[in-house]
Amino acid sequence: MAAAPVSLTIRMFNVGFGDCFLLTFNYAAGPRHMLVDFGSTSAPRRGKKKDYMLRVAQKIKEICGDKLHIVVATHRHRDHISGFATGTGTGEIIAQLNPDGVIQPWTEDPRARARALTARSSVYVRGKAKGDMTAHFLGSLEDMHRVADAVTRFADREDLAGKQTRAQLRFLGSDNLRNESAVKNLMRMGRRGKAWYVNAGMKLNLLPGVKCTVLGPPTLQQSNEIRSLRSRDPGEFWQFRNFWAAQSMALGTSWQVPAKPRTPEGADTATAHAGGTAQPPPPGVRWFINQSRQIQADQMLGLVRDLDDVMNNTSVILLLEVGKKKILLPGDAQIENWAYALSKPHWQQLLTDVNVYKVGHHGSRNATPKRLWNLFKHAGEAPDEQRIQTLCSTRSGKHGSVGSGTEVPRRLLVEELKAKSNFTSSEEAEDTFCSVTTVNFQEGA
Repeated sequence: MAAAPVSLTIRMFNVGFGDCFLLTFNYAAGPRHMLVDFGSTSAPRRGKKKDYMLRVAQKIKEICGDKLHIVVATHRHRDHISGFATGTGTGEIIAQLNPDGVIQPWTEDPRARARALTARSSVYVRGKAKGDMTAHFLGSLEDMHRVADAVTRFADREDLAGKQTRAQLRFLGSDNLRNESAVKNLMRMGRRGKAWYVNAGMKLNLLPGVKCTVLGPPTLQQSNEIRSLRSRDPGEFWQFRNFWAAQSMALGTSWQVPAKPRTPEGADTATAHAGGTAQPPPPGVRWFINQSRQIQADQMLGLVRDLDDVMNNTSVILLLEVGKKKILLPGDAQIENWAYALSKPHWQQLLTDVNVYKVGHHGSRNATPKRLWNLFKHAGEAPDEQRIQTLCSTRSGKHGSVGSGTEVPRRLLVEELKAKSNFTSSEEAEDTFCSVTTVNFQEGA
């Protein structure tokens, strides 16, 4: 068995709005590499959008020297796994690095049933399946992608919503799409090596001298919080989904939203409209139609934001330990995901002395719970070499706004991180591609 690594090099790639972290564990016998997420929904302003992610993939290959040991895909959001997709070259490059293992949340297990409480298992109480009590969680995730697809197509209809609303719908809808190419590529890589579909409480033997504890996501058997948003009844969210579908039908749209209104055969294209009437409706009716469409778009935006949160709550949370140093990698886990881990006293104790924290969900409001942040004893205002390192991967100005208090990263959180940690943002990277953080595992470092 090889000795433990002497140091760790963390490269946080500037992929714009997304995550891509390459962890290089430096052993006496040579480095071993772990790639944690590889995705983006918006390239950096200075990057060439067409080939930027390809250049990142090529850089990863150059650093790894044709061998990648572990791949972690925290959850299937596009800004975390789009780089694993095939067809543009990025996914092919990563696959050619022949990873020994692929880590994904239990919800991605292809053998898990739609009613499963956990991956690849059926849970029974007194001889009766408890599957019906899960509200078809995994099946609902599949429904989520169908809704997101419809939302994205709706956002292309200039006649159905305002420009800003459509931009938000397009961004969030696209981010929640199925990402089938990336998912299938990750599955193939897992088959060639080892596939871990993980849940809270698992301990993984990934690399020599590296302890890995999975803190999330919990299964539905462990916690029901991940199925719905904390402030809502577990069934209400999906009832709202059905209400929205009915409203869409009532307003003359459907799941199969066409790219643009069709003109009836033989009608005058200058006067025809979506309903096929020769004359446009009178002004009062047009106002009512526009208001109805805006209400529909606003409801849809609220729905897709809920979809975004639900998917984040399936995110993998990993705690890596080497000697006395700890690295916390929570993906996009939000409070519903964190609730289970933070309810465990022994995990609270485990988290107190974290040395490196990858900031959750690009610095959003509920992905770094105060309860978690207050546990970190290495967080403090006085400059200190032992102070916790925080790494925030994002492109500001892409999601939300300061005026509405929805900006990502959240301004108040960033101010706190800068005041009480050694904070690094991927946007501040001096290197063309990434910032570099070094963790020394040697005694006394």
